[in-house]
Amino acid sequence: MSVRLQFGDVTWERSLRGLINDGLMTLFFFLVALELKRELVLGELNTSRAAALSIAAALGGMLTPAALYLMLQQGQPGERGWGTVMSTDTAFVIGCLAILGQRISQSLRVFLLSLAVIDDIGAILVVAIGYSSHFDWRALALGALGIAIVHGVSRLGVRSIPIYFLLGGLIWFAIDASGIHPTVTGVILGLMTPTGSWVSDELLHAILGRAHAYPPGDHWSGNTEDRKALRATEIAARETLSPVERLEMALHPWVGFAIMPLFALANAGIPISFADFGNPVSVAVFIGFVLGKPLGIATFSWLAVRWGVAIRPTDVSWGALAASGVLAGIGFTMALLIADLAFSKSLLNAVKLGILCASIVSAVAGLALLRWLSPKPVINDN
Repeated sequence: MSVRLQFGDVTWERSLRGLINDGLMTLFFFLVALELKRELVLGELNTSRAAALSIAAALGGMLTPAALYLMLQQGQPGERGWGTVMSTDTAFVIGCLAILGQRISQSLRVFLLSLAVIDDIGAILVVAIGYSSHFDWRALALGALGIAIVHGVSRLGVRSIPIYFLLGGLIWFAIDASGIHPTVTGVILGLMTPTGSWVSDELLHAILGRAHAYPPGDHWSGNTEDRKALRATEIAARETLSPVERLEMALHPWVGFAIMPLFALANAGIPISFADFGNPVSVAVFIGFVLGKPLGIATFSWLAVRWGVAIRPTDVSWGALAASGVLAGIGFTMALLIADLAFSKSLLNAVKLGILCASIVSAVAGLALLRWLSPKPVINDN
């Protein structure tokens, strides 16, 4: 089944599975980029040394697994799939953190989430650069022009989400036509989304006070001053939140309950074969995630702190940090996406089996280690 659009001599066609992987997943990466920007500007990573720890860990968690994989697959048919083992599945990590609850500190939670988000963005950039078949510079220039227009419209103060959605769709088509994987559009636009609100807390309180000054009754109708004040209150309450926060709240349910299940349904079918368990490419994928991820994250984090580039939060022990590296070996979403681009059909089932086994082992081991290393939550009965 496919979707086909035709404008004169120009034809665009995608299979339903391709539309999910390339289209709907753009919204997933848009949300991922929004979360990262919020943490960098408004959250606990708003200082350079605090952010540096997550960035260093993410780099280690991408480079080390890829290096191990290449060592095992050099000269082999699966050599091109080195990017498969680079990403951490943000959605599954969030689910594991929910299971751990209050057992882990907020600092460790932010570290692990930002690590997952950063290396997801790194992985999609790898897709855009390493797994694109051709480049059309004219289409790429149109995409860049569209991004510049979005920036200009934002600077002019336009707040209409439908306008940005339309511009984003046009940019997506241009990037797709350029030969670069179009999901990079979501990352770029997410990082461009403003973090400032239009209405300050002081102005909101003033507007609320103006509406509150009108006495209760049945006079909130017609084009009256009190109705205008009520409308101003509605707009002010909405615009107190930054675009990043508003879009996050709007997209989370759609991404969590619609896009991710659709992606899993479209990509995760694996015919289990005992022969695939010993396939060299399955073993390389498994080792890349289960050993490469924690090794790279722990090593690069230690080096960043040792060299004074980053700081380690006081409530995050090195043991807990290493255990979070084990949990980061869950590599479902982006790993499947890259595998589909990098491997031939003859190897794809073996690769998916390696991804699945590595993700299960990393999830179970990471949860067990973090539960063991973290103190029980303190419950206040008062």
